[in-house]
Amino acid sequence: MKVLIVEDDKDIAELIDYNLKKEKFETQIVASGSKAVHSAVRFLPDLIILDLMLPEVDGLEICRNLKAEARTKAIPVIMLTAKGEEVDRIVGLEMGAEDYLAKPFSPRELVLRVKAIIRRVKGSGEGNPKKILTVGDIVIDPERFQVFINKKEVKLTAIEFKLLQYLVSTRGRVATRDSLLDHVWGYESALTTRTVDTHVKRLRFKMGMAGELIETIRGIGYRFKE
Repeated sequence: MKVLIVEDDKDIAELIDYNLKKEKFETQIVASGSKAVHSAVRFLPDLIILDLMLPEVDGLEICRNLKAEARTKAIPVIMLTAKGEEVDRIVGLEMGAEDYLAKPFSPRELVLRVKAIIRRVKGSGEGNPKKILTVGDIVIDPERFQVFINKKEVKLTAIEFKLLQYLVSTRGRVATRDSLLDHVWGYESALTTRTVDTHVKRLRFKMGMAGELIETIRGIGYRFKE
């Protein structure tokens, strides 16, 4: 498994690199924000660890560019931030990052998150072939990691795809925010239920009118209409 580390702080980058290599990950470090997308396209990692505060180009812009690039849009991103303001974390998630971790962080926790996210993403393509889900004009193809609405492909991040897949597969039933964190993210983390709201908001936007099928159940969670 390959991980791209985009971090300009040499000590932090080497700490992450050391702990990932201990777990047999192949790694590459990029210290410049301007080289991040190019490096990701060439290295094609299974996951990207991206610092928010970088020289030249900040992490939010890099994340946006990664999700706009066809060859990297499906690669999950963990964003590192020294900022404590919730707005920075929310914006990062809205740009397409799957997770975030505030500095200072535990290297062990970071490695666990990396493993969990990669396992979740790779797991969608292992084992028995997954059936295509069809609900009205929405078609979800788990094998090809594609979503079509009215025969037009909708580009989703890995987490957005899993979120839609789970809501559709449990349509008619209410999914609490905690259950979504458990089933979609698949591990315990510092993420709050606000994270779920942010991803649902972004998913609805990308789905257009079809996004209205995702109902908000006040104080509880969400339900996909039958």
